Amino acid sequence: MGQEPVIEVEGLMVERSGSLVIENATFQVMRGDYVGIVGPNGGGKTTLLLAMLGMIPRQGGVVRIFGKDLRNFSEWEKIAFVPQDAINFDSSFPLSVRELVSLGRLSRRTLGRRLGRQDWNEVDAALEFMGISDLSGKRIGELSGGQKQRMFVAMALTRNPEVIILDEPVAGIDAETQEKFYQKMSDLNQKKGITILMVSHDLTAVFCRMSKLICVNRDVNIADIKPGIDPNEILRKAYGEHFHFVFHRHECRGEFSRD
Repeated sequence: MGQEPVIEVEGLMVERSGSLVIENATFQVMRGDYVGIVGPNGGGKTTLLLAMLGMIPRQGGVVRIFGKDLRNFSEWEKIAFVPQDAINFDSSFPLSVRELVSLGRLSRRTLGRRLGRQDWNEVDAALEFMGISDLSGKRIGELSGGQKQRMFVAMALTRNPEVIILDEPVAGIDAETQEKFYQKMSDLNQKKGITILMVSHDLTAVFCRMSKLICVNRDVNIADIKPGIDPNEILRKAYGEHFHFVFHRHECRGEFSRD
């Protein structure tokens, strides 16, 4: 695991609708981390992500990305964000999976130009890595929820990002498909070295596959996931003193280990 911080948050304060949602959050995400962001509904997980990315205003604190203050950061091609509502689009939208994934190759600098052979090579490589090459010619309205999520990650991959941030990417998806998605994210993290931050309600998957935990419920607490960690000690800070975590069966090797 590298020691270079890719995201640094110091004293972050965020209000929404006149209420303090994030209070004095301070933490670092290091290059190569696979971070699970957890907490009760309404606790501020999405707000934390949006504030970190400068998509909503903050009332205090500092955010640095790749060592640069958020106000001066411009290398957004290094960051891929898949929002919570990414898969909620018009099912009649007339694009194929390959065409939609190719949009990831466009940026402010490249808008208006035709995609070249290298662009399409990147598109096809991303489809293959995410295991959806066989869906490339399908219309996006024909896909299941899990297939749509892998499509959006493939679109993000065509930009060769260094960080991928996902907000509840497996919400409403069946358990088997969720596990396949988590495995793909583990592969991205371990085989490609991409730093990943993912909001998830699957605490077992977080402890099974991820390297770091951020608990959010107005307060923000962070812990490394390693052998011997007591999940309840950190989770109760977000879920309350009466919370008890039960580790259910999961497709990973050993307690709190990652493939």
